[in-house]
Amino acid sequence: MRLTVVGCSGSAPGPASPASCYLVQHGEFSLLLDLGNGAFGALQAVLDPVDVDAVYLSHLHADHCLDAAPFVVWHRYSGRSDGRAVPMYAPVGADRRLAAAYDSDGGPLDDVFDVTPIGPGSWTLGPFEVTTARTAHPIECYAVRLTAGGRSLVYTGDTGPSDAVVELARGADLLLAEAAHPDVPGLPEGLHLTGRQAGEHAAAAGVGRLLVTHVPSWVDAAAQLTAARAVFPAAELARPGGVYEL
Repeated sequence: MRLTVVGCSGSAPGPASPASCYLVQHGEFSLLLDLGNGAFGALQAVLDPVDVDAVYLSHLHADHCLDAAPFVVWHRYSGRSDGRAVPMYAPVGADRRLAAAYDSDGGPLDDVFDVTPIGPGSWTLGPFEVTTARTAHPIECYAVRLTAGGRSLVYTGDTGPSDAVVELARGADLLLAEAAHPDVPGLPEGLHLTGRQAGEHAAAAGVGRLLVTHVPSWVDAAAQLTAARAVFPAAELARPGGVYEL
């Protein structure tokens, strides 16, 4: 399994990275985890969009889904699409949310995306065994575990401290964990993790490696990583364009 970081900036695109988008590949199958604002441009540097086999949206905040709109433009007007509707797995209402984002008339996008609503559960997607769990976030959001070829990757999406995310990540080879909150007093609950909390989740789950991601441009990423390593030394900081082999 191969993970390529297309975008990893938290909450909004930053000066060095688009918002959340991760390419996971096994064999010839290419799956996008999230498609946040700014990500479609960067995606084209690592993969021809015609080779996207499926899209998984953890939730419907703009920094995780909004670049579905330029994907629609590419699909309909570039002359490069093969015409198939790309399977998309997303929380209930994604079809309406993305249609409204693309056009104020909200016309259907079913020529571009074949949307399957998700909830907590398990299914097979190409070579991947997929399991999802609801996270601690103000809107419906699902962390996802992908297993293929005896390897497993867990992506938290957005979450505050969550026992469900720890259980989902139990024994995974790699945990891709958000760490958007600096460790300061008065943080809202059920929204994001601090760097230390990301490390604590990795340690509690007994994962092999931790990749800290979704750090906003206004938060000190090096400090987030240092805080994570204080409790889980096998931590790295996600970098745009980074490739990680599992």
